[in-house]
Order: sequence, then structure tokens, then C-alpha cells
Amino acid sequence: MPEPVFILGGAQSDFARNWTRDNKGLFELISETTQAGLEAADLAARDVDVIHIGNFAGELFCGQGLIGGMMAHVDPDFEGKPTSRHEAACASGSMAIMAAMADIEAGRYGLAAVVGVELMRNVPGQRAAEILGAAAWADREALGARYLWPAMFSDLAEEYDQRYGLDRRHLAEISRINFDNAKRNPAAQSRAWSFTEASFEADDDANPVVEGWMRRSDCGQVTDGAATIFLASGAVAQEYATRRGLDLADIPRFKGWGHTTAPLMMETKLAKSRESGGYMFPWVRKAITDACGRAGITETRQLDAIETHDCFSITEYMAIEHFGLTAPGEAWKAIEAGIIAPGGALPVNPSGGLIGLGHPVGATGVRMALDAWRQTSGRSGDTQVEGARTVATYNVGGSTTASACFVIGV
Repeated sequence: MPEPVFILGGAQSDFARNWTRDNKGLFELISETTQAGLEAADLAARDVDVIHIGNFAGELFCGQGLIGGMMAHVDPDFEGKPTSRHEAACASGSMAIMAAMADIEAGRYGLAAVVGVELMRNVPGQRAAEILGAAAWADREALGARYLWPAMFSDLAEEYDQRYGLDRRHLAEISRINFDNAKRNPAAQSRAWSFTEASFEADDDANPVVEGWMRRSDCGQVTDGAATIFLASGAVAQEYATRRGLDLADIPRFKGWGHTTAPLMMETKLAKSRESGGYMFPWVRKAITDACGRAGITETRQLDAIETHDCFSITEYMAIEHFGLTAPGEAWKAIEAGIIAPGGALPVNPSGGLIGLGHPVGATGVRMALDAWRQTSGRSGDTQVEGARTVATYNVGGSTTASACFVIGV
């Protein structure tokens, strides 16, 4: 087995901030967040050996490729460092983490910076929806839909309803929990938003339909944001701990990982799972069980919290089952029992998730890992899960085409 990869800390931007309105762009978003991460982790740019960047659509949102070259402008000490950019739609940040881990495990480098970033609010909402549609099969999926991804995940909700029955109230409760969690997160996009009961009901005025099953409360946010974390080898982490009077055992590390790729088209995925029965997305289940297996997790109750991909409420509904909290088709039992709520047996998205905290596409996987680090090092403030030592993340790209899962803890 390769030696552990440790997380030394990091930072995220304020996901409520509209950088274009502040006359700032992609570079400023990267630069300010990276500098904040270095300061928070008590590191200097010269300490970093390699840089990995997660970004989905810089060319489409900003007309900008070769984002790694911006790092030399963030700090002169980044000049000459190797950089790579990684893309897997909404799982781009997790792919950057995977590559940084591999670099460290191979012994090439001892300290890696991972930066996830997406600037998305610089274009009108309809244009943002069109750009995000690039993660589906162009000209073959959701034809005629105004908003491609709400339409695609509405299809998933319809599939659930046909196979098992689906109650909209359970989707609404997922959204309610995530928005409530976000109110305690000082970086959350929706922390100051106000809601009424009608905001979560089938009320066409207070909670209008976006596409099919998906109403406004069911949808994750279009967000500007970045997150940075620093990954270290055992030797570098030990030196880091010694110099700061820390115990290496108290520094969170990656305990396990899983990564799968499914067919690109949603209908192909659903057709295959109809034939086989069982889990809606067996590739999602494999990514999760691979990560848990590598971490020595044999029962879901060994986890203390989960940060999962809730681009839509139905995506979290699916993840509840695929993590093994319930059998397929029975996620509603975990919701009704309060298992996923704050103080429940296994809180899900204490950060607020994509629905409450926000979803800057390329940054989400990195942000999840940062939140897992915060939880397992006791640094989560008002969103802290008491006694959290092991936290799992699950990050989706496309219609679960890319699946990435990490188990992080001490």
C-alpha cells in the first residue's frame, strides 16, 4: 500500500460573492483564494512542489485556457513549478486531488497545491445553463429542454418514481436541511436568504417548476468560487507537524478513494441498471465501496458525516442509498428518521452542500475535501459535527458519468 497522503489545510472563497460585480475575474478568484490557503495552512509558495488545478469550463465561461500559467502571477515563487489542469465536469476538483495524490504516492513530489475554481456568474443564467450542458452528450440528450441539467435530473426523479415511488416531500426535506445548514456557514452563498414554508412546497409562485420534477428549491446554485488545499507526503507532514508542535496523528489524511466512469448518456445508465436491478447507478456504488474498502470501512455507521453532491435534491436522495444508509428505493426512510439531519446518526452536508453552500463546478470536489479536513480537525465552527473523525465525500461529474469518493480522517 502507498504511504498516506495528508491534508495540511487550505481555504475557500466566499461563495456568495459575485466577482464580476466587484470588477474582478478568474485570476483574482484564484489568486486571493490561493493566498488565503497558504496563510491558513502556514505555508509559503516556495514550499509547494507541484500544482494541480480543477476547472471545467474556463474557455466557455471566461475564454481562458492554460489556467496553470496564472499561478506564476499569484506568487513569483510558483514560477517553474509543474502545473496540470484536470476536467471531469462537476468532478474536476476531485480529479485534481486524485492526480496530486498520485504524484505524492509515486514519490515525485512531497507537497502539492490543489486549486479548484469556476467563475460562472459573469454570464446570464441561460448562457450558464448552456455552458454546463457540455457535460452531457451534445445534441443527443435533453433535446428541447431549456435547462438541460434540471431536465436530466428530473428524468432521474421520474425513474425513481416509476421503480419505487417518490414523494416530493422527501426531496423538499433534503433541500430544507441543506439550506438550514448553510445558514451556519459563513462562506455559504445562501446564508442570508429567507424562506417560508411555501418555498419548499409545490407552490408555483413561491417555488416554481424549473423542469419536470425539479422546482427552484431542488436545484444547486450557479456560483463563483474557488477552494485550495495542500497535500503532503508522510515525511513532509511529519516535518510540518514537528515545526509547529503538532502530533502527526492529528493531521487528517486520505484513508481511501474510489473513482469510476460510467457511459456518458443518462438513458444508457438507467437502461443498464433496469436490466441488472439493484442500485440505480452501480458505478456510483462501486466508487463509494472502493473508497470505503480501502479505508477499512465495513459499515456506514463507521462514518461520522458525509459531504455529498446535491446538484439537485434527487442526487442526494440517490447518494443516501448508494452510501448504504438504506436499501435501493428507500432513501426516504433515512430522511424521515432524521438520520441525515444535524444531530442525526450520520449528518449529510453539514456545510450546506451544493444547494445551500453553492456549486462553483471546478471547485466543488476540492471544497468537499476541505470541509472533510475541517470536520476531522475540529475546525468547522458552527457546522461542526461533534467528535467527527472520519468523513466521506462523493462528487459527481455529469449524470454520474464521473464518480469520485474520498474517505478523509484522523
